[in-house]
Amino acid sequence: MYRMAARTMGHRDCGRPLPVVLTWRGSPPGKFSFTAENLFAAGRYLLQTPMTTFLYTNPICLEHLTPPGHPERPDRMRALQAVFEHENFDPLVRKEAPAADEEKVLLAHPESYLARVKAAIPEEGLARIDEDTTASPRSMEAALISVGGAIEAVDAVMDGVTDNAFVATRPPGHHAERDKAMGFCLFNQAAIAARHAQRKYAVERVAIVDWDVHHGNGTQDIFYNDKSVVYCSTHQMPLYPGTGALKETGQGNIFNAPLSPNDGSDHFREAFKTRILPALEESRPDLIIISAGFDAHHRDPLAEINLVADDFDWATGKIMDIASRYNGNRVVSLLEGGYDLLGLAESAASHVLRLMRG
Repeated sequence: MYRMAARTMGHRDCGRPLPVVLTWRGSPPGKFSFTAENLFAAGRYLLQTPMTTFLYTNPICLEHLTPPGHPERPDRMRALQAVFEHENFDPLVRKEAPAADEEKVLLAHPESYLARVKAAIPEEGLARIDEDTTASPRSMEAALISVGGAIEAVDAVMDGVTDNAFVATRPPGHHAERDKAMGFCLFNQAAIAARHAQRKYAVERVAIVDWDVHHGNGTQDIFYNDKSVVYCSTHQMPLYPGTGALKETGQGNIFNAPLSPNDGSDHFREAFKTRILPALEESRPDLIIISAGFDAHHRDPLAEINLVADDFDWATGKIMDIASRYNGNRVVSLLEGGYDLLGLAESAASHVLRLMRG
């Protein structure tokens, strides 16, 4: 079960400029202060060396409802909407994520599992799927939109319509195992996207890089015995869901780099340099999918890793270096976790700005 970590939630002094107040429109309205020097400093780079980046969203993802106080809440989408309204994101090509056909779910999950999820969706109110995971009347539609956005992003990247893409939808997916919903996740869109790329484009080597602070047990489960997909993860351990040890290697295609509570930027970057990047170099992937969770940010209430926005910029840049050498910049990034609104917005902004400028 996800549990609130006992930690100080004060904002780290990083020598940053005064905060910008971002507001979101709609119901309910809201605002929060946001500090990110990268948001402003990156503007000149975007003018000099832009890449084409598609941003996939859909307002129906706001209608996947969770109980009061639940960390995976619609305000996560509102926070991202607010930050992406900044003028430095004007070059983004904005797309509405479509709902996938139900048959696409079967790329990573059995038909019996799809039927169970459909049966669990309530006509009104909320239904509990497991201890952490709930569904509301439009949750199935939102989950299929998360899948559809991932698939369409793969198509756009593989067809050369865009260099890369970020899919900002919910619910997340990386905890969904082949036959089990858990950890706020219904369908594993990263796994489905990888299978789609293999089926439609005969892609031989797909790599999934997961930097969510919680190990992507679902993605590992789906590909544990499949060498055609390399799965690389940095995450806190011990922590929910309890998987992700170094010894979990699958068929030589699983590369876990667990971090300890209170680890920070140096530990994260060292794990990336010694474990994740060598695995990507060796696999020479034709497509890289990022499970982009931002709950390793130091403000996040569900874990105890102390990253800052610059770490996500740095990691994105390292992945893009590999993509530029081996697959013509083919990177698809999918939103996973991130439960402090300021930390989520700050980190996602740095990540997407790096996608935009290369």
